[in-house]
Formats: sequence, C-alpha cells, structure tokens
Amino acid sequence: MVVLENPEGDLLKSYIALIRGINVGGRNSLPMKDLVGLFHSLGYRNVQTYIQSGNVVFQSHKSLGASDSGNIANAILDLKGFEPRVMLVNAETLKSAIEENPFPTDNPKALHFFFLESQAEEPNLGRLMSLKAESERFELGKFGFYLYTPDGLGRSKLGSAVEKALGVAVTARNWNTVDKLASMLSQVSQ
Repeated sequence: MVVLENPEGDLLKSYIALIRGINVGGRNSLPMKDLVGLFHSLGYRNVQTYIQSGNVVFQSHKSLGASDSGNIANAILDLKGFEPRVMLVNAETLKSAIEENPFPTDNPKALHFFFLESQAEEPNLGRLMSLKAESERFELGKFGFYLYTPDGLGRSKLGSAVEKALGVAVTARNWNTVDKLASMLSQVSQ
C-alpha cells in the first residue's frame, strides 16, 4: 500500500473507490463534484475522480475495509436516493493486479479487468469457456478477472456472464482506466 506522511505528521493511505452503476444510461445520476464533496464530508483527503463512471482516488488516515465501502454507499443513498455497490482497492492491490496481467496491453480498449468484491471460491470457468468467442481470452487471477475481447466487450457473451459464473460481485474497467487510476494513485501519493 502506498503510504504518505503529510506535513502535519499524519500517515495517509491511498485508495480507489470503484462505484458500480452510476451515471449509466441516464440512471443513478451522480455528478462528480457531488461525489468529491461526499468523500470530503466523510473525512477523506486528496479526492480526485476519473471520468463519470465512478472512479475515485483518495487518501485516508486509517486502513479501510468492507464497512467503509458500506459507509460510502450509505452516504450516496442519503445524498442521491440510490445505493450503489462500492469496492475499495488499495494501491498495493492495484499494483499487483497490473503486474499479474497475462495479456498484452497494446490494445487497451480490448483488455478489461474485473475487480472482485471477494475471492471467487467456486468459479464456474467451464461456463465461461462455453461462452468464449474464438478471439477472446480470459484468466482468473489472484487479484481479479482479466478478459481480452478484441471484438469489443459489448459483443461478448462471456463478458456479461462473468459475475454469475464467478459467484462474486464484480465491477469492470478497461485497461486505459486501470492505467489512469494507477497514475493518479502515484500522483496523489507524492
């Protein structure tokens, strides 16, 4: 985990909040300025968002866990009237996920990383194999699920079946987004 000591002497830990299902198809609208304000109101520091799809880089004075995900989701419910799924990823986990990637990154829009809410205990990889197009490749790693879809994720039958086949909640980001979030984490931690 990236840890930074700020001038006041407090240790700050860097995180990404991945908020699923906001600003999609005109539903669950949550402007980024409202989201930044919400994170500040919860006591988080150095809050930054990336695109409109629920990517927040921030720092905290304490180590965060599942209850903190719930607190963020509840704060969104109080503010906007809907409760999205929120996954928290620390800097160390993101770095490890990037290093574990088994696929080339020269076509980053075709490469997708599915963040898992918890480890997939009994994944049905046979189901995913049966849905896989000839051009697609996938791998379940320690830190998430990697999917290479050169014909596009929107056309992939496999892509839409990942969560059910793995048996855990997921949220996916393309490799451009993963790379940008890693860069933002680096900058906020300097």
